[in-house]
Amino acid sequence: MTIVSNDPTWWLSISIHRFASYFAVAAFVGITYDWALTFGREVELIWRQRWSLVTILYLSVRYLGILSAALSMADNVPTIPLTDTVSWMLYTIWDWTVAVVFALLWAIIITRLHAMYQRDRRILIFLIVTFLAMNIFAGATAVVSMTHTSGEELILSGTYQCRISYTGDALVLDSATWILYIVWEVLALCLAIRIAVKHFRELRSRPAGGIIGDCFRVLMKTHLLYFASFVAVSCFDLLIIFSPTSLTDRYLLEDQTLFGLFQILEVVMFVLGPRLILGLREYNAKLVADSDAATGMTSIAFQERVHISTSSTV
Repeated sequence: MTIVSNDPTWWLSISIHRFASYFAVAAFVGITYDWALTFGREVELIWRQRWSLVTILYLSVRYLGILSAALSMADNVPTIPLTDTVSWMLYTIWDWTVAVVFALLWAIIITRLHAMYQRDRRILIFLIVTFLAMNIFAGATAVVSMTHTSGEELILSGTYQCRISYTGDALVLDSATWILYIVWEVLALCLAIRIAVKHFRELRSRPAGGIIGDCFRVLMKTHLLYFASFVAVSCFDLLIIFSPTSLTDRYLLEDQTLFGLFQILEVVMFVLGPRLILGLREYNAKLVADSDAATGMTSIAFQERVHISTSSTV
């Protein structure tokens, strides 16, 4: 259904929608800017290295994250004309893209935890089972929620809006999914802290454990930053869901501001996700470079000692 009107009573709604669109544009610009900043390191540390599961995870999260920000911007900018069907399709594709990116982010966390636990098969099986159970539930609720949402096109004084309406238990299912997400992330953080504390205690008695300790510090620093961003995203999403006007008027300034901040923080997660991999590969590359330099200096010193001793004997 399309609503066409030039009634001045819609001007407040137009202003609020235009204000909300700035967040979507800022999110797209932010993630694109980060991609431009890290593209050189991406080519060196990702594209030119041996391909593995982690490589696929990195590229998927990076470019699906950019795609989700582009879809959100296209669906929110009031100067882009879209029919109600196209708007609803864009919203649905964006929603599923975000769900896939979150699943990929958790796959990255699983690979990190598996490595931190020295490839323990039991911890891997436990993480995979919980991961599959949670994502099956999330996929099922997403399908049910999709059947309870609809799009409505508004053409107001030359601007375009798409109003997404929710019916039934769509928002309740969404909130249940996010609560499960929070539980899984807290579990992953507790597992990471547990193994990090264990390793730090063991390394205190090892004089040569500096490299391993530094590696765990890098892992925990990036993981804590990622977890903090996830908590912020979850809080904003739950605030939106449980807002008294979430089922009635989605065009209040407060609701649109919350949703805009949610978009920004969501993009921050899509930025931090690839950096979980990129940062560790940069650290490993630095270790390799330092090791090669130390080996070269040792070789030079050894050759000098050989030369001196030989000359002295002659």
